[in-house]
Parts: sequence; C-alpha cells; structure tokens
Amino acid sequence: MRIANLKVAVRVKNPDASISNMTERHYNMKTKLTDIASVIRSKNSGPYELTLDIIFNNFEDYERVKQGGFINEALICKLYNVTPDKIIGIIAFDPAKAIKATIKRPLCSGDLGETDVYGAQQHAPLLGLEFDE
Repeated sequence: MRIANLKVAVRVKNPDASISNMTERHYNMKTKLTDIASVIRSKNSGPYELTLDIIFNNFEDYERVKQGGFINEALICKLYNVTPDKIIGIIAFDPAKAIKATIKRPLCSGDLGETDVYGAQQHAPLLGLEFDE
C-alpha cells in the first residue's frame, strides 16, 4: 500500500461572517501502524528485558517512519509507563525493514505477580498508533 502525503482542502461557509464568504480548512490524514506493518510483536529478550518488534510491509513506509522519528524514547515511555532509564535501546534494522525497542521488564519473567511469562502480549499499546502524514 502506497501512502501519499495528503492534505484535503474543504470549503465551508463561515457562519460568523456578515456576508457568505468561504474559508478553507486543511485536515491531515493519519496512517495506522497496523496498516503499514506486517508484524507488530513483543517477546522476552532474557528474563529481565522485553523487546518490541515492528516489521514494515515495504521499505517506503519503513523509511518514512524511521526518518520521521515516530518510534522514539518519549513514545515508548508514554505507551509503557517507563522512565527513559528503563529503555535499553531503540534501533532501526534496515535489512529487515524493522524497528526494535528493548525495555527493562517491570518484573522478572516468571516472578510472583508477573502476568506474561513469555512477554508475548505486551505489544498491544503499539496497535493503536497513528501517524500524521
């Protein structure tokens, strides 16, 4: 799927104007991560770490997200309620058209109170991501 940088211009009547003139508004299109990534997953990378993988459908979308810096420390902190010191790394891996983020697990895999021993269900916050075009 090719994603273009689109802006839609819509003409609407300005109800506050004394004469019926037209104003122009621009609406930014959004791209859902689920539409441009073939794989969004999480997994353990050891008992104390969790890795999030995003593998894109094509190089064009991968490059756009990578160059735009959309997957960054601030986003991971917000989505996973962690502080920057808990982020081990965020890397782009060009041969696989993938972005990987690794964070420290809040609880050790298999520890008392830990609910996802394999770390395979932690990708859910990524599924709702949308990016402005």
